[in-house]
Amino acid sequence: MSTTRGPWPELDYPGWRETLAGLQLRTQMVGKVRLALSPWLNHGWQVPLYVTARGLGTTPIPMGANAHDVFDLEFDFVAQALVARTSSGDERRVALEPQSIAGFHESFMGVLRSLGVAVRINDMPNEVPEPIRFSQDQAQRPYDGAAALRFWRALVQIDRVFKQFRTGFVGKSSPVHFFWGSFDLAVTRFSGRRAPLHPGGVPGLPDAVTREAYSHEVSSAGFWPGNDQFPVAAFYSYAYPEPPAFRDRPVRPAGARFEPALGEFVLPYDVVRRSPDPEASLMEFLTGTYEAAADAAKWDREELECALGVPGRVRPVG
Repeated sequence: MSTTRGPWPELDYPGWRETLAGLQLRTQMVGKVRLALSPWLNHGWQVPLYVTARGLGTTPIPMGANAHDVFDLEFDFVAQALVARTSSGDERRVALEPQSIAGFHESFMGVLRSLGVAVRINDMPNEVPEPIRFSQDQAQRPYDGAAALRFWRALVQIDRVFKQFRTGFVGKSSPVHFFWGSFDLAVTRFSGRRAPLHPGGVPGLPDAVTREAYSHEVSSAGFWPGNDQFPVAAFYSYAYPEPPAFRDRPVRPAGARFEPALGEFVLPYDVVRRSPDPEASLMEFLTGTYEAAADAAKWDREELECALGVPGRVRPVG
């Protein structure tokens, strides 16, 4: 379907490129607030956003070291606003509309101050080319609300399938979460073994963060809406460290391939969207690429895996 309300809407990267770029910077402001006020959790899991019934949101964030109240932040793509709510009942909104990044940053920080949230963030964007500080980015940027809404509606479907995939693993697994730096939805499985020290060097990301994120062996899958180097919305899957013969494993569905420039298996979103059964096609990709990583790295699959979860039914043990 290509309509805004379709369950798997069309996502044309060139058509909403500028809106996407501006939205990524807005989510980074929110993420950096969460980063500044939340205690560090393994692999940076204290900072992502989560798919909600109306957009992308945080979990509750402490209002300060000695404060007893909390607040949360949600990009509401139905109302086209960033909503800030506190546990004391206060609520403020910042419109999602065409404007400069500096203008949005000023409004957003003003909303936080009005709610009693005292926070300072590093206003230099991460993981974007030629970054400009939020407070100094004065260029007027377009904002296509319909495109942002389609993106969120796609995330709703993808989040649902990712969560189902996550139920088939009893080892350590990440939540399904949205990383605002790389602007992708991801879910990660862990073998339980330590990984070699990551070499770092990820553009726009401190080496210490990268090394902590990849402290243990992983098979990670996700979805991102594309960028100028790869201008296609796509699913991806990779292993760290990459085991021998991983990239040579044939995977399905048709259209999936290993992309050497990215070091990942990729599956274009359109292949899934146009398939007779999008959920089954995506699950086939997630399962096949995980199995490629687990088999090549000799994970203890019998101990780590289980049947997919069923609503209302306890997982049998023994």
